[in-house]
Amino acid sequence: MDRTKADQSARTGACGQGMSLRVAYVGPHFGEEPPITGTRGSGTVFFTGCPLGCAYCQNHQISRGGMGQTMGVDALVGRLESVVREAGVHNVNFVSPDHFFPYTFEVVDRLRGSGLRPPVVYNTSGYQAVHTLRMAEDHADIYLPDYKYSDPALAAGYSSCPDYPAVALGAIEEMLRQKGPLDTFETGEVVASRGVLVRHLILPGHVENSMDALTSLFVEFGADLPVSLMSQYCPVPGRLPSNLRRPILREEFDRVYDHFRDLGFRNAFVQFPEESAERTGAGFLPDFSKTSPFTGGPS
Repeated sequence: MDRTKADQSARTGACGQGMSLRVAYVGPHFGEEPPITGTRGSGTVFFTGCPLGCAYCQNHQISRGGMGQTMGVDALVGRLESVVREAGVHNVNFVSPDHFFPYTFEVVDRLRGSGLRPPVVYNTSGYQAVHTLRMAEDHADIYLPDYKYSDPALAAGYSSCPDYPAVALGAIEEMLRQKGPLDTFETGEVVASRGVLVRHLILPGHVENSMDALTSLFVEFGADLPVSLMSQYCPVPGRLPSNLRRPILREEFDRVYDHFRDLGFRNAFVQFPEESAERTGAGFLPDFSKTSPFTGGPS
C-alpha cells in the first residue's frame, strides 16, 4: 500500500503508521556492539512503529504502542547534525526504519550535503524485501539485521510472518552483496565504517530455533559471516506464552553457545548471560517516555 497517495494518506500500514514521519528518540546510544558504539556512542534514531510487531519486543512502547512524535525531515536533520557535531557519535543509526525508508534517504542526502558523512547504519529486523534494500544501497554503509527465526511456525506465532526465514536469508544475502562483512574484522579498526553484522537473540524455551538459525547462517554464508549472539531477552508487559515470561536459562545459553562454537564462526560477538543479568530491567527495557530511555544493552 502506497500511503503517499491522496486516497491512502489517512490509512495506516502493517507498521501502524501513516505517511507522517514519527520518531521516539534521537541521541547517542552506548549499548550496541563495540564497533558500532565505539567510545562516543552511536547516533540512534528510534522510529515509531514496526512492520513485525513481535510479541516480545523490548521496544514495545514504540513498535506497538505508538509512542513518539511527528517530526519533519528538517527537524530530524537538525537533531542529527547536533548529535554528530556536539556528541561526536561514530555513526547515524536508523533503528527499524523500513516503513520510513524514503525519509531516511532524504535525511542522509541532507546530512551529506551539509558536509557530514558519518557511516549510516540501517538497524533492521531482517524482514526486508530485496528490492527495498536495493533502494537503500547508496544511503547505507552498515547493515545490522536480525536473523530471528529458522522455524516458520515460530515466526508466524510471535511475529505474524511465516515467511520470515526465507525472506531474512534473502535480505542478508543482498546486504552482503552490497557491503560485505563488517570491515573491522578485516581492518583491525576499532569502529566500523562499512559492512554487515547479523544478530540473533536466543528466546527462552526455543533452543532448537536458535541452533537451527545459526546452522542456516553458517550454511548460507560461511564461517566468516560476522554474527552477534545475544542472551539479553527480558520479558515485557502483556500476554505472553509461559516460556517467554522468563529470561533464558544458563543451560539454554550453553547449548546454543556450544553449537555456535562447534559451527566455527570466526567473526563473532557473544553476550553472556552474566552480562545480561547485570543489566536487567531498564537496561534492556527502555522507557521512551523519558528523555534518556536507555541505561545500556543492544537495541
